[in-house]
Amino acid sequence: MKFIDTPIDGVAILELEERRDDRGFFARSFCQDEFADHGLLPDVVQCNLSYNHRAGTLRGMHFQLEPATEAKLVRCISGAIVDIIVDLRPGSPTYRQHVAVELSAANRRSFYVPPMFAHGFQTLVDHTEVLYQVSEKYTSGQERGLRYDDPALGLSWPLPVSAISDKDASWPLLEPAGAPA
Repeated sequence: MKFIDTPIDGVAILELEERRDDRGFFARSFCQDEFADHGLLPDVVQCNLSYNHRAGTLRGMHFQLEPATEAKLVRCISGAIVDIIVDLRPGSPTYRQHVAVELSAANRRSFYVPPMFAHGFQTLVDHTEVLYQVSEKYTSGQERGLRYDDPALGLSWPLPVSAISDKDASWPLLEPAGAPA
C-alpha cells in the first residue's frame, strides 16, 4: 500500500500497490502493522456497505463522540464518490478544515478518516457502493452530524443533491443564521 499524506495531520489517502500477472493483479488493501507504522489506528471492529441508487445521493456528515469515536477506512467498490471529512478534534490547528478526495472503483483508492472527523460523501454515478472498515461499533447515543451545506464549513459538493435522509438534512448549523463565524 502507498500512504499519501494530506494537508491535515493523521488523514491519509491509500493507493494499492498492484502485483500484476496474466491473471490480473493482487494487492493488499489493509494491514494492521502498516497502519500502525504510519500512525493510523489499525483496529477494525465493524464493516459497513452502502448502496446508492442515484448519482447526487449525499450521506453525511457523521461522527461519534467519546467513548465511541471511530476511525474509518472508506473505499468505493462500485461507481464513484467524492468523500469529504472535517476535522473536529478539539485544539487541532486544522479544526474545521476539510479534505476531499474522489474514490472510485476505477482508481481503487481508499481514504483513512481519523477519530473525531465528520465524514460524508456524494455519489457521482448511479448504482454506487461504498465499503467502510470501522474501528468502533455504531453507537446511536454517541452519533452526531454536521449539515452538508453549513456555510461555516464551506464544503463544495460536485452535484446537486438528489437524495439525502431527513436526519442528514436537518443536523443543526454550527452558528445561528447571521452570527459571525
